[in-house]
Amino acid sequence: MSTPLFDARQVRRAFSRSAASYDAAAQLQHAVEARLLESLDYLDDPALNREPPQRVLDLGCGTGRASIAMQKRWPKAQVVSLDLALPMLQQARATSRRAPLLSAKRLSNPFARVPAQVCADARALPLAEASVDVLFSNLCVQWVEDLDALFAGFRRALKPNGLLLVSTFGPETLWELRDAFAHADPSPGSGQAPPPHVSPFADIAGFGDALVRAGFRQPVLDREEETTHYPELASLMRELRAIGATNALASRRHTLTGRSRFAAAANAYEMHRDAQGLPATWETISAMAWAPEAGTPLREGDVDVASIPLSRIPIRRRG
Repeated sequence: MSTPLFDARQVRRAFSRSAASYDAAAQLQHAVEARLLESLDYLDDPALNREPPQRVLDLGCGTGRASIAMQKRWPKAQVVSLDLALPMLQQARATSRRAPLLSAKRLSNPFARVPAQVCADARALPLAEASVDVLFSNLCVQWVEDLDALFAGFRRALKPNGLLLVSTFGPETLWELRDAFAHADPSPGSGQAPPPHVSPFADIAGFGDALVRAGFRQPVLDREEETTHYPELASLMRELRAIGATNALASRRHTLTGRSRFAAAANAYEMHRDAQGLPATWETISAMAWAPEAGTPLREGDVDVASIPLSRIPIRRRG
């Protein structure tokens, strides 16, 4: 059995610790979320003649901002906020209680819908088959290495023709930080490279191919790059800890970064300094796709694999 790329327990710990500090530090994440939410306008296009969704899943909901926005958009829908970290869900519940519009509706109508919180792993969704109309996920799936299995789970949970709207980080994210620590960690005498300090992420081609293999229809992918700036490396590292974006690789170092190693990385990072400070590149990939019709075969390699219920297989009985 191969060693998993990511340590799911470390992902949970990191985001649990950052629940209270996340919103104040996650400006870029909120901007990506806002763009992804704008894509939902497509569902309200009268030309599509679609009924409003009955169930919406906010996967990797964090502090619940997107869940609140979707509950306001579709007040009669059941919005499910799902996250791996329980403290994030507790923060999401507090956020929904403070939301002015939702609070007013609860006062006037105690039966008004509010997002429901579920603590679970994206790799094993505790949802019935074909029970979700919209699956929304902002900057969460980069922490899952097996995209084929993940998207197969998404397809199972989505209703036929349900909407998948997802964003993730691409491989150019924080390449400057990766480069700086590579200079601080020269290869040992054995010739083996040291464990990377920044997680590797799937590129846009790999992301799109995984969607197609899972059977999703009409995928549309976008790629954007944004750059944030920091006065020194320590400021960037503090922000990453505040949003829970720490190194979660199973092969990561399990010792603290020593002063000499950090100083070497900071010196190497100075090579990238520009007029605004130390740059940090963020590559984001967003995708919109539709779940296939019921019975559409899955694609495994170059072969279509069909699923046929046993009840539909004719049985001949001999007298």
